[in-house]
This record gives sequence, structure tokens and C-alpha cells, in this order.
Amino acid sequence: MTLSKIALAMCCVGLMAGAAQAQETGTLKSIKDNGVIKLGNRESSIPFSFYDNNHNVVGYANDVAQAIVAEVKKELKLPNLKVTQTPITSQNRIPLVQNGTIDIECGSTTNNADRQKQAAFSNTFFIIGTRLLTKNNSGVKDFADLKGKNVVTTAGTTSERLLREMNEKEKMGMNIISAKDHGEAAITLHQGRAVAFMMDDALLAGERAKFKDAKDYSIVGKAASYEAYGCMMRKDDPAFKKLVDKAVEDYQKSGQAQKDYAKWFQQPIPALNGVNMDFPPSAEMAALWKAPNDKADVQGAK
Repeated sequence: MTLSKIALAMCCVGLMAGAAQAQETGTLKSIKDNGVIKLGNRESSIPFSFYDNNHNVVGYANDVAQAIVAEVKKELKLPNLKVTQTPITSQNRIPLVQNGTIDIECGSTTNNADRQKQAAFSNTFFIIGTRLLTKNNSGVKDFADLKGKNVVTTAGTTSERLLREMNEKEKMGMNIISAKDHGEAAITLHQGRAVAFMMDDALLAGERAKFKDAKDYSIVGKAASYEAYGCMMRKDDPAFKKLVDKAVEDYQKSGQAQKDYAKWFQQPIPALNGVNMDFPPSAEMAALWKAPNDKADVQGAK
């Protein structure tokens, strides 16, 4: 072999090694080096991410996370990859992703322009509308009926921001109560300390399902916004995002997403003592399953 051919061969080997190394940088390299992928979970985002009676993390978003874990195991050839779960809140979820405490969070986090400055988001796995949960005899039918009343929402959420903006812009005189999590907000409503609970409609359905008198409560109002849930991860890590997006897309196009949706939203849930949320998929969800994407703006939603 001539010197020029040897040099060319060495160059090709170097390029191949460089390509392989590029694939195992950032989060993927950390996962491979440590033999563990660190998930963030919500404790009471029913039915997306919550604890069952045995304190295991379950829910629709957790099913999405497990599909991502399976793809990581396949990509890194680590069938025995360890998976850890760290409970997070609306307030600390972004810092815990940024500082490496968790690698990815799949729960009920909205992908929006402000958050994209701090973190990256996967393909959307759920689309919601922000509405109100209230008692049937409360007299509340829409947001305009909240003037001068106590309203609860969850701290650190887009619903809290929207509610405060609405209160200031429309001079509604609401007393806004910010609860630490969805469970606490639901209790505040159920105890009569607030006339309504503003949050994502699917989460409201989950909280209502926990009430023994669930039939006495309704989800009302025209959606103040439509929002896209994505799994959140660190910015500037294209290799990991590409893998995560592929996992979510395959999960949706394979039909598994529809099966899991039915399991959590349209059938009795064993982890909730057989409660059925009776929450059929929206037109936006049906469109998402056909055309997965990571857009923050929900196309077609009004």
C-alpha cells in the first residue's frame, strides 16, 4: 500500500471514530458512562405521571418516557440500563434538567417560546386546553364568571400566568390562590376555599376523578389557550433530542400511543380504584398521532 493510500485509510478511520464519538456526547455519553438514565416524574399529575398504591410511577407520560428509555437502550446497546425516577414540581423542573439532576422530564410540561430559551422539548405527546373545574351549582360557566371570586391554580404553570394576566387586563378582582401542586389545588377547590380551579383540561379531569362526589363537578369554559406537552431535556444536545423525537414518533405512529391513551383516559384505572376519566381524544390529538411534531403552537386550535 502506498503512503498516500495509508494516509487516506487513516483519515477515513479518524473520520469514522470522530462520527462515533460525536454520537456519544452530552446526555447520551453521560448515560453510557454511568449506566443510568435519570427521569423526572410528577407526583400528582393524574393521569400523566403519578404514584400508584405501591408508590410506583405510572401514567400516560410515564408510558412515553418508557418508550424513550427503550430507544436509548437500543441505541447504546445497554439492555440492563438502570432507570431512576426523581419527583419534581412545576417550580423546580427546569433547574433540575439544566443542572443534570435529571436527563429528561415527561410529565405535564408545556412547550412554549419562553421555556425554549431554557430547555429543549421533544415531539409533542399531548395537546390540552386550559379551562376551569368547578362545582355544578357554583354558577361558574366561563372565565367571566370569576370576577371578585377566589380561584386556585398551580404555582409555576402557564395557567397561573394566564390567570394573572387576565385578572390584571380585565380588572376582574379575583383572589388568585397558587397551590404547590395540582393535588393541593384540587383540595382547595373541594374544600370550598376557591370557586374554581384553572388548569389543563386533562389534568382537571384527573383531579375530578379522585373526588368521591366527582359527578357534582364539571369542566367548563372556553379554553383560554391550547398547549402542547413535550418531554423536556437540556438545550444544545441535538443527538439526544433526535433520539427522543424518534422514540416519540415511533410510539405514536405504531398505534401504541392510542392504546395507552384509551388505557388512561377512557377505561377504568386500577391505580385510581377503577375510576374512568371518560375523556375522549380531541381532534388535535388525532391529528398529532398522524403527524408527530415538536411545534409549540397547536395547529388548527382556536
